[in-house]
Amino acid sequence: MKPVDCSCSAVVGLFTIVVVVIAIIFHHLENSELATYPRMAYDMKTLEENFRQTNKTCFIVGASGETGKELLKEIVNGKIFSRITLIGRRQLTFEDKAYESLVQEVVDFEKLDDYAAAFQGHDVGYCCLGTTKAKAGTEGFIRVDHDYVLKSAQLAKAGGCSHFNLESSKGAEKGSSFLYLRVKGEVEADVGELGFERYSIFRPAVLMVDRQESRPAEWLARKFLVPLSAVFPTAMSIPLTSVVRAMVLNTLLESKEKVEILENKAIYELGKAT
Repeated sequence: MKPVDCSCSAVVGLFTIVVVVIAIIFHHLENSELATYPRMAYDMKTLEENFRQTNKTCFIVGASGETGKELLKEIVNGKIFSRITLIGRRQLTFEDKAYESLVQEVVDFEKLDDYAAAFQGHDVGYCCLGTTKAKAGTEGFIRVDHDYVLKSAQLAKAGGCSHFNLESSKGAEKGSSFLYLRVKGEVEADVGELGFERYSIFRPAVLMVDRQESRPAEWLARKFLVPLSAVFPTAMSIPLTSVVRAMVLNTLLESKEKVEILENKAIYELGKAT
């Protein structure tokens, strides 16, 4: 009988320990957030019809990004708004006839005050603006994710918007030592001071989507998270479809909360309910 290879056994033992530790960490992350919405199925047809009768209008800032594109598709398919306006730096083209009635306002975000009229007359606003430090540099990132977002919110409020929806990030905290999370937290707080009748903040984790834009760090993260998300769906990631469905369903639901923060798990549970 051959003796047991101690080095091999040690490697197997170490690997087992690492797997167990990772499982414990992800289990903790999976259960560290409370889902603020109950696990239930909603009658979407009734909710959509009731909302449709209110004859409300909306705008989307950042409709060319991954979240904005999917959100627009969800809204157009639901036919819940009497008018949809896209506010962005360039004109978008669509082949589907369902998009023919869209209003598009092309603006210069550096001179957004000059385009205040684009933000007037909307009941609901969705802001999906965002970039990365790697793409825009530190100053560019702050300008897009804070300054452009805040100015859009200010113009929306002045233009009569009553419900403002902001796509933020899991871990957003204005006191964070990480630039990305600090800026996200700061803009959340600054928009909150504007006093919208209803202000909804969505804090998704890593979005599970194949971006057209190259983001190597996110690509690697998704490759690592794909198998883990099958067991721990909300620990560190979330499907993009869950986010946009949650944003739309949350719009349809009445809320008594003036400011509501939906963490990743709440977004996931709400997105599953559609």
